[in-house]
Amino acid sequence: MPTGVAMRDAREQLFDAAERILVRDGPGALTSRAVTAEAGCAKGVLHRHFADFDAFLAELVQDRIARLGRQDAALREAAGTGTVAGNLTGALIELFGPVARAILPLVTSRDELRARLRRTTPVGLPVLTEGAAMITSYLAAERERGRVAAEADVDTLALTLIGTCHLLFAGGDGAPPDPEAVRKVVATAIAGTVREPSP
Repeated sequence: MPTGVAMRDAREQLFDAAERILVRDGPGALTSRAVTAEAGCAKGVLHRHFADFDAFLAELVQDRIARLGRQDAALREAAGTGTVAGNLTGALIELFGPVARAILPLVTSRDELRARLRRTTPVGLPVLTEGAAMITSYLAAERERGRVAAEADVDTLALTLIGTCHLLFAGGDGAPPDPEAVRKVVATAIAGTVREPSP
C-alpha cells in the first residue's frame, strides 16, 4: 500500500474503519493491521497518530462516548414532550445500537484497554455508565415537570433500565430486539412512577 498518500481526517477514518470491523467481525478481529487495511492506508499511519494500539482503542471508545453527549442533550430537551415511555424507548434503542453492542465486549476482553478507560470512567462499564447518567438526567428533568413522581429514585430506575436493556440487546443472535420488547421493559420499569396517561 502506498505510504505517500495523505489521509484527510486520518483519526476519524481509522475510528470508522475500526467500527466497521467491530460490528461486522467482532472484537477478536480488531488488530492494527486490520484497521489500517480497512481504512485503506499504510500500516504506519495508526502508529503516527497513537502511541500504541490500546491507546487507539481507548480514544475510539472515548470518542464514541463523547457522541452520547448529543443524545443526552436531545433526550433532556424531549422532557415534557411525547411520553416518558416513548422517549426512554427511543433513547435506549439508540444507545444500544450496533457500535455500542460491539464496544462492550471489546472493553471487557482487553485488560489494558479497561485499565486506560478507568482513568475517565472509574466505575462501571464505559457506554453503560454514561448511558445510565443520561437516563438519570432525563428522568430527573421529567420529575421536575411532574411527569415522574417526586419520590421516584431516578438513579436506581436508570440502572434498572440500562441493565435490563443490556441483557435484552446482548441476547439472541446479535440482532436487536423488537422495539415493542424494549417498550415493554420500559413500561414495566416505570410503572407506578409516571404521572401521565399511557400511550
